[in-house]
Amino acid sequence: MHGVRYPPDARQALAQAGVEFAGYLPNFRVPEAFAGAVATVHIPRRPYVRMLPGIPTIRVFEALACGIPLVCAPWEDTEGLFTPGQDFLVARSGIEMRGRLDSIRNDPELGAALSEHGRATIEARHSCAHRVDELLIICRALGCDFCPPQTVAAQ
Repeated sequence: MHGVRYPPDARQALAQAGVEFAGYLPNFRVPEAFAGAVATVHIPRRPYVRMLPGIPTIRVFEALACGIPLVCAPWEDTEGLFTPGQDFLVARSGIEMRGRLDSIRNDPELGAALSEHGRATIEARHSCAHRVDELLIICRALGCDFCPPQTVAAQ
């Protein structure tokens, strides 16, 4: 398991449960880690949930772009970026998290459907080309002189 800022008691609980804690995972190694896993879990840190409500962290986008089934702790998708239940599963407790992960592990069709839908959502709405187009629209609305007259078509 990868993560940051886990206190010693949490690391000890992981060890007792037979989970290897691997600490910080550099961004460039994320796709490699996802490729070797059956699923991934996203639990946003409390400061993100409080200070940026409704905005997912980059890990949600990365997991879906890599085509790995994702289970998330609850977060409010205020912009309707994704479809819970189709792009990823939501778990509101530890018991639900275990159940969702067991479902993915025991039902390859569920895992494949989540992977396929999540990746399709990223490709359709959240590519780098989409972000460039959105930024150029904002620049033009602000009257920026350096924006080209035409945007790149999102691919």
